[in-house]
Amino acid sequence: MKHALILLTLLLALGGTSYGAAATLASKNSVGSAQVINGSLQKTDLNKKTIAALKGARGPQGLQGPAGAAGLPGAQGPKGDPGSAGDPGQPGAQGLPGVAFDRSIPGANTLTTIDSAGNVGGWTSATTGSDGLGLISYWDTTNKALKVAHCNNAVCTSATTSTVDAVVALGYSSAVTAGADGLGLIGYYDEPNGDLRVAHCNDVACTSTTKTTLDSAGNVGQDLSLAIGADGFALISYWDNTNSDLKVAHCTNTACTSAGLTTLDSVGSTGWNTSTAIGTDGLGLITYYDVTNGDLRVAHCDNLACTSATKTTLDSAGDTGYWTSVAIGADGHALIGYVDVTNNVRIAHCTNLTCSSADLRTVASMGQTESVTIGADGLGLISYNDKANHGLTVAHCSDVACSSDTKATVDAAGDDWYSSVTVGQDGLPLISYEDMANQDLKVAHCSNSFCVPYLRRR
Repeated sequence: MKHALILLTLLLALGGTSYGAAATLASKNSVGSAQVINGSLQKTDLNKKTIAALKGARGPQGLQGPAGAAGLPGAQGPKGDPGSAGDPGQPGAQGLPGVAFDRSIPGANTLTTIDSAGNVGGWTSATTGSDGLGLISYWDTTNKALKVAHCNNAVCTSATTSTVDAVVALGYSSAVTAGADGLGLIGYYDEPNGDLRVAHCNDVACTSTTKTTLDSAGNVGQDLSLAIGADGFALISYWDNTNSDLKVAHCTNTACTSAGLTTLDSVGSTGWNTSTAIGTDGLGLITYYDVTNGDLRVAHCDNLACTSATKTTLDSAGDTGYWTSVAIGADGHALIGYVDVTNNVRIAHCTNLTCSSADLRTVASMGQTESVTIGADGLGLISYNDKANHGLTVAHCSDVACSSDTKATVDAAGDDWYSSVTVGQDGLPLISYEDMANQDLKVAHCSNSFCVPYLRRR
């Protein structure tokens, strides 16, 4: 009986516990990790907040996949309305006449007396104007005047001559070039007053001019040369006789009615026989004779106005550097002609833009007053007075450096001095010079680049 009672009590106790577990639910949020079997919870067992909290940090971006195939082009949109017409531009400058190719029979050089009225033709300077025709400045010794001749054709078999300045005895030592406005610009020395003057032509033929005194500080203006700078204004080199210096004038306008003046070299007596060109760097290059040392010198301008320059002695072998003439070659380097005291005609080919060094050689013996230009073939052309034969001679360089040349006598009829060579619109050399025997101004038009009569290449 006692045993049966114990079993009944145990059965009721166990049954009551099972009932209580089944009938009584756990309170909200009372289940912890200890009560959860791993892997038993499902998404439906969790609330939204818990699900949101389960989101981890964004992982690194994966590699970009290959580009997909290009889609088909869309339909073209409707054509837009045309815009309004723009303002017309300024007309460009008129170019020079074209050069015709002449295959005529070989001919002789053409020699023409342009002016024979008195003693004329000294200190000639020749250029090609904007109309393609020769323009020549020269000194009329008889009338003590500066004159100019404008060729009427490419060969210059005739010319229109005009007096530029005859108020007082003027015109000794002149130089002419074509300005940026297409009109001639002539620099010259006013001998009685000792001034540097300039005449700006009012028309292409230079039948009238506007004249200006640029420098009157002492006796200045001899041995001058001028070129048009990269700014379109003239750069004029000249000798200051009072101080024995090299000076330069940089014009402040196209007509050169005013200029800035600078002394470039004042060491000893220097600045004779100047020649000016504008290099491929746009800066002036001036050659001149150093009297004190008897040397050929060159000044490379440091700026457009040439208010300072880098100066170099190129040739100091003996007394050398007279009658300098400079042109810029096809290689961009200067070619300089000059004469030494023994009358050797010499040439210097600069090895760099600033001409701080050069290759030197003798072209001919017994020569004077030479002039250098670059021909249409890109090679140097040197005109000079052959003192042995008393005639006008031309040396045509065989290469850009002028390491050799071929020579031709252009005029052997008289004692020909003060030559100036340029290239005409036909691509052939045009040389002005003084026929000393007859005291005339003459012009030679070469029949080919070599100035050799009757030459014709096959």
